[in-house]
Amino acid sequence: MANNPMEQFKIKEIFDGPQIGPIDLSFTNSSLWMVIGSLAVIIFLGLSARGKLIPGRLQSMGEMSYEFIADMLRDTTGPEAAKWFPYVFTLFFFILFANLVGMNPYAFTTTSHIAVTAALAVFTILLVIIAGIWKNGLKWFKIFAPSGLPLIMYPIIIPIEIISFLSRPVTLAVRLFANMTAGHVMLKLFAIFIAYLVGKDALSAGMAIVPIMGTAAIVALEFLVAALQAFVFAILTCVYLNDVYHVDH
Repeated sequence: MANNPMEQFKIKEIFDGPQIGPIDLSFTNSSLWMVIGSLAVIIFLGLSARGKLIPGRLQSMGEMSYEFIADMLRDTTGPEAAKWFPYVFTLFFFILFANLVGMNPYAFTTTSHIAVTAALAVFTILLVIIAGIWKNGLKWFKIFAPSGLPLIMYPIIIPIEIISFLSRPVTLAVRLFANMTAGHVMLKLFAIFIAYLVGKDALSAGMAIVPIMGTAAIVALEFLVAALQAFVFAILTCVYLNDVYHVDH
C-alpha cells in the first residue's frame, strides 16, 4: 500500500501514443476510466430504456432521471431551452458515473483532475457564449449591463458582471475537482492509518475499529457527494444557459 495519499491521482501511461507538439495522445489510466464510466452510462441507459409495460427498478430510475433533468432545465431556463436537454442529460450522467466508478478500489477518479473538470467547464461556458451570440447577436452582451440602472452605475457594474461571468468556468471546475480530490485523500489517509494500527500490535489492531467506522461513514458521504456534485454541475449549467434566452435582467 502506498503511503502517499496523492499517489492515487497519478496519471500513468497504458499505451504509447503520438506526440503532436506539446500534446501527448497516449492512452492513460485516466482515459481508460473515462471510457469505463462512459460505457457504464450507456449500459445503464440501455437497460433502463427497454420499455417494459411494468417498469423494473432500472427503468424506473431512468424515467425518473429523465423527468428530473427535464424539469430542472425547464424551471431554471424556461421551456424554450428544451433543445439543451441532451447536453445537460449527458453531462450529468458522465460526471455522476465518473464519480461513482472512482469509488471502487483500484479505480481512477477522472473528475479528481482539474484538466478534466476544467475542460467540461470551459466547454459549457463557450457553448453559452456561442449560443447567446448566435440567438441574440451583439445584443447578448447586454447581460453585462443590467437594464434600469442609473448611468453612473454602469462603469462599476459592467466590470463586476464581466468578472463574475469569467469566474464561472473556474468555480465550476474547482468545485468538482476539489470535492472529489478531498474525499479520496481523506479515505486514503484513513486506510493508511488503519493499516498502521493493524500492523503494529494486538492492542492497536483492536483500536482500528474506530477509524474503520470513520471510513465507512466517509464512504457513505462520498457516494452522496458524488451524486450531489453531478447535480450541482448540471443545475449551474442550466442556470448559465438562461443567459442565452434572457439577456435583459
